[in-house]
Amino acid sequence: MQAALTLAVKADAAGEIPIGAVVTDPTGRIIGEGWNQPESSYDPTAHAEMLAIRQACATLGNWRLTDCTLYVTLEPCPMCAWASIQARVGRVVFGAGNVTYGAAGGAVNLYQLTPAAHRIEVLGGIGDVAATALLDGFFAKRRSPDSLH
Repeated sequence: MQAALTLAVKADAAGEIPIGAVVTDPTGRIIGEGWNQPESSYDPTAHAEMLAIRQACATLGNWRLTDCTLYVTLEPCPMCAWASIQARVGRVVFGAGNVTYGAAGGAVNLYQLTPAAHRIEVLGGIGDVAATALLDGFFAKRRSPDSLH
């Protein structure tokens, strides 16, 4: 989770919503990483999880990420949750919950829709204090009267 938090800081520095993600193989080696980049890439799908999953699949030369773990600083949105399901990620670990857009139990739980053969373990609240602090700081700056956004 620390690597994902480091990437979230990178996103914040780039003016993106501070969300970071990494995918690790079964040995714990990082095989994919990403931070939010929709603003800079003009791509609404350039979420941290999507970028990390794409890179991990390319690293392995396989679209199946069975037995891999996705670590992300914010509960995945529906798009990212479904991508992790499609990639057959073995486990998803997230930091801060997201009652507005979260798809791992915050607003909805897409992981409950997966067939038993592809059930994904989901753990939330890991590193949530640091992740929440980054998000709160970002949105406080964005909503300040001095903000250019």
